[in-house]
Amino acid sequence: MTHPRPNAPSQPAAGEPISPTDPMAQPPHNAEAEQAVLGACMYAGEAVDDVRNVLEATDFYRPAHETIWRALQDLRANEAPTDPIALTHHLHGTDDLNRVGGAGYLHQVANVPTTVASARYYAEIVRRAADLRRLRETGVRAVQRALEPGADPDAVRSEIETAVRDERERALASGAGRLSRYLVDGWQFVSETGADREPLWGTREKTAWASGESLMIVGAPGVGKTTLAHQIVLARIGLQDTVLDMPVSPGKRVLYLAMDRPKQIAGAMARRVSVADAPLLRERLAVWQGPLPATLDKEPDLLADLAAAHQADTIVIDSLKDAVSTLVDDALAVAYNNARQRAIRNGVDIMELHHQRKSVDGSPRDQRPALDRVYGSTWVTSGAGSVLFVAGEAGDPAVTLHHLKTPTGEIGPLQLIHDHTRGTTTLDPALDPVAILRAAPGGLSVRELAAALTGETNPGRAAAEKARRALDSLVKTGLATKADGIAGGNGGGQQARYHASARHIAAVS
Repeated sequence: MTHPRPNAPSQPAAGEPISPTDPMAQPPHNAEAEQAVLGACMYAGEAVDDVRNVLEATDFYRPAHETIWRALQDLRANEAPTDPIALTHHLHGTDDLNRVGGAGYLHQVANVPTTVASARYYAEIVRRAADLRRLRETGVRAVQRALEPGADPDAVRSEIETAVRDERERALASGAGRLSRYLVDGWQFVSETGADREPLWGTREKTAWASGESLMIVGAPGVGKTTLAHQIVLARIGLQDTVLDMPVSPGKRVLYLAMDRPKQIAGAMARRVSVADAPLLRERLAVWQGPLPATLDKEPDLLADLAAAHQADTIVIDSLKDAVSTLVDDALAVAYNNARQRAIRNGVDIMELHHQRKSVDGSPRDQRPALDRVYGSTWVTSGAGSVLFVAGEAGDPAVTLHHLKTPTGEIGPLQLIHDHTRGTTTLDPALDPVAILRAAPGGLSVRELAAALTGETNPGRAAAEKARRALDSLVKTGLATKADGIAGGNGGGQQARYHASARHIAAVS
């Protein structure tokens, strides 16, 4: 029998556990995540298709789990069920049933709380642990080789480089490789990644919140940001259909991060709900109260992890200043945007409540609605898909909503009326283009509507262009008709006039 030389540790075979006497004897693994992956695949066979793009059989730490995974793949390949009964039958036929713990263990794994949607998330945990185990084994072997008497540094270095290169090539060749994990071909990118989805809030022509992009609502304290956000949240969970006369697409579950004054947030939301809404609120709304375990600039995966842990497809951050160490630092703002985009990449829609910069000298320039009035680094807004700015005084029931960053056509400016007693927000009918047009029997020109909306005798070019877009939109939707102007002498001519459609007048009269 051959014994290892003194002071020369024996070299374990590939995949063999390190000796229990080693200070790092427990290799990285997560048995609960492995069970969650297998349980989801037993619950629904389609989960196998999703997970196999992330995991290899050898990524499972427990040999029993590797055997179960191979059996699940065999069943799926034969279009057979993957439930515990079918799995028990299959493993019995391959003489592996007792080796994995019997039918009782299969049913135990199948009952681990998980969902098909979260299978890939848990598979990522298993894959990362497997990658760390392989790297750990490479490091241990390097140490062992270096401690051997007469070890040749060049030979040890060459072996280390070969092992690291082999591991890198294995990861790149695998569908789970970090450089290919999120890679899709060009056609899949334009046809399957949600570019053509209906908006979460608004219409395709005028989108307030686009799917796959974040919505930021900005304003001074007390202007109704939270009131507006709550109405969108309640629409996402199915308690109303529209907000500001714009449709809201229903979601599955909202996670509300009430980090800033949660008691006031609770009081504000209580105005909009009743006991009859309790079942829906319990099922589709989860609320985190107070500070997060870490700021998002320090843990960029935390936002996506929170969504996965609470099975939420929507996250509301109230407010942004409480989620990041500081927003004026460009590097930290970029780090936050990284966290935002990681969550969005995982299918989470994000709404952020944020504050404006304080006025420096009270000058008119300091009061204008613009992106540079949003507090913090410019990178905070650069990664947002849509930015709405609520302008007004604290507690004022009448405020103005400006659309500073638009996914499609610009919305507004809209004159809003907050009902602070009921927690609702409506459009001011006195400044609604449809109402103004209905009140003008002779119709309106573009400049006349611009003057009515701005209160200015000679509205500027920008105001006129917004009025033109508003009128053309009404024509497109059948709420107005357009009569082109008649050319006159000297190259002049009458401006086109817009009239409320007879059908719409009859419908509202």
